[in-house]
Amino acid sequence: MIVFETKLDGQSEQYRLLDEAIRTARFVRNSCLRYWMDNKDIGRYDLNKFCAVLAKSAEFPWVSKLNSMARQASAERAWSAIARFFDNCKKSLPGKKAENAVLGFPQVKRFSKTGFPKFKRSQTHGSVEYKTCRWRLSDDRRYITFTDGFKAGTFKLWGTRDLHFYQLKQFKRVRIVRRADGYYAQFCIDQERLEKREPTGKTIGIDVGLNQFYTDSNGETVANPRHLRKSEKSLKRLQGRLSKTKKGSQNRIKFRNKLARKHLKVSRQRKDFTIKTARCVVRSNDLVAYEDLMVRNMVKNHRLAKSISEVSWSLFREWVEYSGKVFGVVTVAVPPDYTSQNCSNCGQVLKKTLSTRTHICPKCATGSIPVDTFADCGHTQNRDWNAARNILEKGLSTAGHVGTNASGETDQVRFVG
Repeated sequence: MIVFETKLDGQSEQYRLLDEAIRTARFVRNSCLRYWMDNKDIGRYDLNKFCAVLAKSAEFPWVSKLNSMARQASAERAWSAIARFFDNCKKSLPGKKAENAVLGFPQVKRFSKTGFPKFKRSQTHGSVEYKTCRWRLSDDRRYITFTDGFKAGTFKLWGTRDLHFYQLKQFKRVRIVRRADGYYAQFCIDQERLEKREPTGKTIGIDVGLNQFYTDSNGETVANPRHLRKSEKSLKRLQGRLSKTKKGSQNRIKFRNKLARKHLKVSRQRKDFTIKTARCVVRSNDLVAYEDLMVRNMVKNHRLAKSISEVSWSLFREWVEYSGKVFGVVTVAVPPDYTSQNCSNCGQVLKKTLSTRTHICPKCATGSIPVDTFADCGHTQNRDWNAARNILEKGLSTAGHVGTNASGETDQVRFVG
């Protein structure tokens, strides 16, 4: 499956109807979550049945305007959050306590920090997902029409993706997403994406960092663009002006939208840079090795949390793995243990602090290492370069595991472009 995204162009009244559909989908999702919390032994199909009960309820007559498949899609999203919570409990992930998975609990607030599914309340963004009916693409794939109970009508599609390359039967779902700068349609297309490339005979190890975005085993570095740091001044100014406005006023809505647009721009800059960098790395090599970092734990360091989040290591890893599947390149995640401490030339362990940026292997060997083997090592190298060489060495051995992303999944839909 691949996902293409285009922007919707319509009238203000049409956007208002889309907002109603999004709010209804959010209500169905939250209602399903509440139904699960109030009842024991509830499964996925029970939530789908509950959607029909909501549609027939005299208390919520507007729910029936939403297509039945769209209601089921909202229930599936609720169940996805529930299943993820149980899965985290089984894996005993940090902050996900297994004992919190017991249903029938009155003290819901106690689970707010343990990965428990939360109710969606945002009024500035959201989405509604349709499956195979109540929407229609034009023959030239430039217009989309919604024919459910809200009757939002026909929208023009703006984007750089050519949807006419795919048959109508390949379009399995469409999701309408509201963002700070407008409304978008995401098409889920039943098409396997594979691209050809000539083998290069090259292998590479990558050590991600904060000063540099990454350093590879060849000594090449890619600078950290620091998109958030560059926009921090304007973000603080907009945040200050927003805080001075009166709650509920039109002026507050205006500045809230400006601030959201600025954050959206930073997010897109970061994603664009990450995707292009990952694609370039994969296309240039036949094997890519990288560290299997637990970023979730690393951001608990409040001194470095902001910098780690800005450099988006997890996103970079996901796109390296996705690009590897597309281009047929082996991607290997290796344990990060001692990659910065070991000497890439002789293997001797040399403990270093984070402030030590140069690896210098001592010329005199002591301990269990034979003196005649490493007596003349004296290897001196940039710390990150040395780590990247160790990562590549692990990747070429049996130490790594292939084709698994940060969440442990091996086959996911990825956004393209």
